[in-house]
Amino acid sequence: MPRDFTLHFLEEITNKFSKDRIIGYGGYGVVYKGVLDNGEEIAVKKFYNNHLGLDDDKQFTNECTNLMRLQHQNIVRLVGYCYEIAHKVVEYKGQYVHAGVEERALCFEYLQRGSLDKHLSDESCGLGWHTRYKIIKGICEGLHYLHNGSKDPIYHLDLKPANILLDKNMVPKIGDFGLSRLFDSTQTCTTKGAIGTPGYMPPEYINRYQITPKFDVFSLGVIIIQVMAGREGYLKCGNMPCQEFIYLVHGNWTKRLQATMSLHTSHEIKTCIEIALRCVEADRVKRPTIAEIVDELNNIDNAKILLSDQVLSQCSHRLSLSSIRFPLIHYYPF
Repeated sequence: MPRDFTLHFLEEITNKFSKDRIIGYGGYGVVYKGVLDNGEEIAVKKFYNNHLGLDDDKQFTNECTNLMRLQHQNIVRLVGYCYEIAHKVVEYKGQYVHAGVEERALCFEYLQRGSLDKHLSDESCGLGWHTRYKIIKGICEGLHYLHNGSKDPIYHLDLKPANILLDKNMVPKIGDFGLSRLFDSTQTCTTKGAIGTPGYMPPEYINRYQITPKFDVFSLGVIIIQVMAGREGYLKCGNMPCQEFIYLVHGNWTKRLQATMSLHTSHEIKTCIEIALRCVEADRVKRPTIAEIVDELNNIDNAKILLSDQVLSQCSHRLSLSSIRFPLIHYYPF
């Protein structure tokens, strides 16, 4: 259960929210590094000051309540929270007023490798394929949990590399649930204004503000392309036919891996880029569900396990044959 921290305690572990403890910035607050009494490192997201009655508190409430009900290896773990109201004289619209100043913070597990956007590169350099595949699979499993892990699905609505964090082993964890929403599983709804990040929003939302599970699937497709082909990869895919783009990305990975590229790795690369392109279809009906995507990736992994078992079985069989001692045959002259 997440802990209820006081503002005073958070000030102590962040050196009064000093600049040298800042590890990131977001649309709703600043993130600081702190260390708990037991030595655990945490990330403290301190929301910008909000004056009681002068603004809403949806982002803090959404993120806090949604994260409290989530437990998954690919979702950022909520360690604690802080919500306090201090009565102060503040300036508002050119006048000084007496108001309750909300002090809000969320505390998360500290993830050493930072956000995914700092690790994006094209096929020629940067992270190896197996690490990239692990990141793709982990993001998909985290999103699958959000959409299908409980009776009421959670739509993230702001899935992007900056909101995916990596631990020391490069395991991805989805974070920043400030825009997330709870929905009925079959519900399609419409918002009054734009949310999310340009470049990761699907056409039906840009044009009609419609939200369905396929919103997150579209964002996922953009992310997979960027993980596989770098920041400019998505721009390239929009300027050429799908098969040509698949051939380009697969060819670039073949050049990098050369002789070390197995048939299974080749299949992984081709399958991942094909999934990504289906995810970014303009017609949301043509996009796969996240459950279908995870099933497809699991089939790849199961095929790899089966192949490894077959190779191991063949090697064991050869070893057993080589250890058989045949009886000596003595030849006697007639």
